[in-house]
Amino acid sequence: MSRGILAFGAYIPWRRLQRKAIADMHGWFAPALKSQAKGERAFCNWDEDPVTMAVEAARDALTGRDRATVAALRFASTTFPFLDRLHSGLVAEALSLDQGISTVDVAATQRAGTSALIEALASDGETLVLAAEKRVAKAASPVEMTSGDGAAALLVGDGKPVARLLAKASRSADFVDHFRSLDNPYDYQWEERWIRDAGYMQIVPPVIARCLEQAKLGPGDVTHFCMPATLSRVANAVAKAAGIADKAVCDPLHANLGDTGVAHPLVLLVAALEKAKAGDRILVVGFGQGADVLLLEVTAEIAKQPKRLGLAGHLARRKEETSYGRFLSFNGMIEMERGMRAETDKGTPLSSMWRNRATVTSFIGGKCSKCGTLQFPKTDVCVNPNCNAMHTQEPYPFAEMGARIKSYTADRLTYSPDPPACYGMIEFEEGGRTMLDFTDMDADALKVGQPMRLMFRIKDIDPNRGFRRYFWKATPVAGKA
Repeated sequence: MSRGILAFGAYIPWRRLQRKAIADMHGWFAPALKSQAKGERAFCNWDEDPVTMAVEAARDALTGRDRATVAALRFASTTFPFLDRLHSGLVAEALSLDQGISTVDVAATQRAGTSALIEALASDGETLVLAAEKRVAKAASPVEMTSGDGAAALLVGDGKPVARLLAKASRSADFVDHFRSLDNPYDYQWEERWIRDAGYMQIVPPVIARCLEQAKLGPGDVTHFCMPATLSRVANAVAKAAGIADKAVCDPLHANLGDTGVAHPLVLLVAALEKAKAGDRILVVGFGQGADVLLLEVTAEIAKQPKRLGLAGHLARRKEETSYGRFLSFNGMIEMERGMRAETDKGTPLSSMWRNRATVTSFIGGKCSKCGTLQFPKTDVCVNPNCNAMHTQEPYPFAEMGARIKSYTADRLTYSPDPPACYGMIEFEEGGRTMLDFTDMDADALKVGQPMRLMFRIKDIDPNRGFRRYFWKATPVAGKA
């Protein structure tokens, strides 16, 4: 028995903004942006945030596994939507994890993800480590160009890991290369050369050396070097300073994703695990007010992982977006006239939300103990007309169940942040049907019989009180029509 990573997964939003669209819009003001106008960056739909992305990454990692064994959840982000709501608790409820689970949010540094992973590897029991980021950047800023939205998930525990920890090392240093605050939500970044020379090059190589020394291995034993850095070729320079071969430096995924902040060290780790083979050694670096370094060795269990969409699948599941205006709107960067239909008071009765949390957050329906009929939502009366039994409904999970479109509409009269509003009736494979909003699909792709799956999303946002309400929506199954 050894402790390590038992399973891994990721989530990347469907939409990819072409960087050329940013440069074309702001080239009159910042001509230098044209030199960065290659590739694309992932960005959240209007109904996505770090919470919804973390849920999807977790579902990806937990494919084929018994969730009842998960004893703890650690959720890392610096862009949590609430200041004093336990986001890890919300995620645990959406995943229908045991109510006795230990839940902790980890924040305030770009190495929150690697720090959470180190803590999980030093703990007992199974811990689900999640990291997700949705950074907001000023228009025409370098951060807008280099950032991307995404999430990663790692299940850590004892047993037969796909990768076991060989060594770890950390250093704390109040080196402020950039900062955000409650008064200023945008990154204020210092000069790039100073960040590279005084930050990465001075702080990271000694920590790598300590980690390798602890493992009694040399830099030549590293197969995959995972270190995010938005500055060009900094990862290669750090690797060279540490004696690690340039060929070991992993693709930073800048061309087709962008830097996902807190999540990026774990995103790169997932990318490495997806192509690794037994015996490979992966060195992961988290940088931010110091550095975390973890050295992992891949085991033969890597070949036994169940089929999942993973990082590669989510990168392939994409829609090219050339509308910079849509990107700005979804990120709240422009104030649009949304019409009178958008003026409905969206106040959420917290008492009602609490009473109905199993239905709303966990998407638990009912199964009649008398006739076996499935239905959503769960009610006092069985919907089977040949049964109609009273109080026979037992809780039954619907979130992981496949479904198909039974009927649909694309409505331009009702308000939607991304018109038209697409919704309709879906029929679950095991039985039962319900009306749901559709997401991550174009109106012309709607058709009866389309295979669908459920995703945890933002239902709506209350602009007056700053509260966001979550629910489940239906989206096309990747690669199926």
